[in-house]
Amino acid sequence: MDRSGLSSTVGQHFGKVPDYAIMDTESGTLSFLENTSEHRGGVGMPPELLAKAGVQVMLCAGLGPKAVDMLSSLGIQVFVGAKGTVGETLEAYNAGKLLRADHDNACQEHHH
Repeated sequence: MDRSGLSSTVGQHFGKVPDYAIMDTESGTLSFLENTSEHRGGVGMPPELLAKAGVQVMLCAGLGPKAVDMLSSLGIQVFVGAKGTVGETLEAYNAGKLLRADHDNACQEHHH
């Protein structure tokens, strides 16, 4: 993902994107959180980074069942089916077009 605001393209691999877009729904402000997890040569797992940032709902293209479980255990609701830009993804979520993530719609090739 680049840092082009709402026109930023949504990454297709949850754990390996360089940045996570964070929308504060109360203030309407968009910020970016660098992915400093072990998937990008850093420390920790992406769900832990998002939890520390106060994320309550995570929208993504797709992710593996382990990530679904980890995010859920941290109290983060996960929705899959994101595509296009951050703005388009937010519109799809607000319109109820994204699916709640579970083991049936998780990426089965990502059992890590």
